[in-house]
Amino acid sequence: MTWPQVLAWRLGRQFVARPGGDAVSIVRRLCGVQSQVASSARLAVAVRQERPDPGEVESALWQDGTLAKTWLMRGTLHLVPADELPVYFGTLGSLRFWEKGSWQRGHGVTAAEIEKVIDAVPRALAGRVLTREELVESVIEVTGDEHLREALTSGWGALLKPLSFLGELCYGPPREGRVTFTSPGVAPLPAAEAGTLLARAFLGAHGPATPEMFDAWLFRGQSRKAVLRAWFAGLGSDAVEIDVEGWPMLALAEHVDSLAATRPSESVHLLPGFDQYVLAAPRDLEPLLPAAVRAKVSRTAGWISPVVVYRGRIAGVWEAKSGKLAFELFEDVPAGPLADEADRVSALLEP
Repeated sequence: MTWPQVLAWRLGRQFVARPGGDAVSIVRRLCGVQSQVASSARLAVAVRQERPDPGEVESALWQDGTLAKTWLMRGTLHLVPADELPVYFGTLGSLRFWEKGSWQRGHGVTAAEIEKVIDAVPRALAGRVLTREELVESVIEVTGDEHLREALTSGWGALLKPLSFLGELCYGPPREGRVTFTSPGVAPLPAAEAGTLLARAFLGAHGPATPEMFDAWLFRGQSRKAVLRAWFAGLGSDAVEIDVEGWPMLALAEHVDSLAATRPSESVHLLPGFDQYVLAAPRDLEPLLPAAVRAKVSRTAGWISPVVVYRGRIAGVWEAKSGKLAFELFEDVPAGPLADEADRVSALLEP
């Protein structure tokens, strides 16, 4: 198979070329939607729908409880279906990055202090929804360790991420504009089962791929190699090896025929910043993102630009300026389809 075929197939599977349904089904297919920037997450859902509902994501999060928000892949905030939290917790909880001395030193805490936090947070959140400040005060009260205040209140919630991976913490409804936390109220699946389920879901949207590509998306290649191999071995005959322009890759057996029948895409699409179409692929995947323009898409501090996709490739970046879209194109893109897509996406942008 060829990369243009694979990229066109991904556009269809990820509801870019063919619109999807409700927000939960879209987030489920994508294996989560990164939500460091909430407006980008909402747009990632909306561009994949025929008739977007501006309040749908918030309703699913805070009223229906069908979506959940917490730190997951690569330690970044994600939206995921609430009923799949056990899969994500079971997989990511097995990584235990917080037990590494380098991580502890980098965040100014000891192994004993981390264990105190891991013990205290579930007790603090039992049956409660707390703001960050309230959670910090409760943890300090339980542990008696005032030193934890700085570590718990600084940065990007680094000391709370282990609790998310272990399934003890997720976001609660905002209170007067402030973030809150609560207990997810679910138990992680065993790591072996969870990892195989997540690998299968990943191949279903972002395949064909290698275990190493999955691992890079999951947590920047930090899974133990034997564990990673076991997760994919658990797929058994459901996964088959195919050749993509000389690359041995894995695809789900049920998708091989549709992959082979897919014709390269000629369509133009605009995707928001931090979109899964970009994030789930390796940064050095030249058929998707040419090395010469990589820095314009994958920028400093982990920022991922909104992109123009043409023929499945990243053909440019865009930004909204005073209600209008401005483009920096890396190659020729048909003007008519680009203008039509710009009109469509402009109408979805928040005021």
